[in-house]
Amino acid sequence: MYTLKGAEFRPRHFNWEVGDGIATVTLNRPQRKNPLTFDSYAELRDTFHKLRYSDDVRAVVLTGAGGNFCSGGDVHEIIAPLTRMEMPELLAFTRMTGDLVKEMRHCPQPVIAAVEGVCAGAGAILAMASDLRYGADDCNTAFLFTRVGLAGCDMGACAILPRIIGQGRAAELLYTGRSMSAQEGLDWGFFNALAKPGEALEMALQTARHLARGPNFAHAMTKKCLLQEWSVGIDEALEIEAEAQAICMQTRDFTRAYEAFVNKRKPVFEGD
Repeated sequence: MYTLKGAEFRPRHFNWEVGDGIATVTLNRPQRKNPLTFDSYAELRDTFHKLRYSDDVRAVVLTGAGGNFCSGGDVHEIIAPLTRMEMPELLAFTRMTGDLVKEMRHCPQPVIAAVEGVCAGAGAILAMASDLRYGADDCNTAFLFTRVGLAGCDMGACAILPRIIGQGRAAELLYTGRSMSAQEGLDWGFFNALAKPGEALEMALQTARHLARGPNFAHAMTKKCLLQEWSVGIDEALEIEAEAQAICMQTRDFTRAYEAFVNKRKPVFEGD
């Protein structure tokens, strides 16, 4: 198992903090509204992969420094080089960015996005790929790929976004590249809740603390089933969930919850 605390794990391209079972990932280039680079994409991908094997992280909060979430790919460090690449290099890049979404979806911990200010391009994808999203009530989210001459089908957007906000709404955002207001995001189900500006992170952390105290094996099973059942029929889904729940019923956490209920006390989950 990986230990991803403090001195044992020090990413180069974003801030990382672990405490009380919660890992906080902070994109930290505030002077540019926290854009991504080739290196930060790769390091984020690798970090979410390591989380599959972590025994000290139960929930992840993803946020940005300086009042913004993420402005997308860095114009000078990513966009400009892409215009000079040949197809093999371009495909390696687009597959790598897709792998970041895969790792976010496949890590067992719930990933919670805390969105302030600008959330655009690949930044909007990072929020979309998270399990839960909390936004400041003045934030703006834009899947702006068509505004730079690219298709809206980037990093799984055509598969994931319609499942969150509906096909018609997703199609409008992906075709036009316009900004979705925070209130639209809440009304459409993109955001789970809105906070005052500057308070989205604390809202996300409150949820993370609640989840980190819960049965993390069961949370991981829930996340796995949410992902698996996108592409199966109801009969298959029922079997997947029957097997998943039977496995959870063999855990000590299930027994702890029963014993706590019988003794009229709150269960303390340990993840086994």
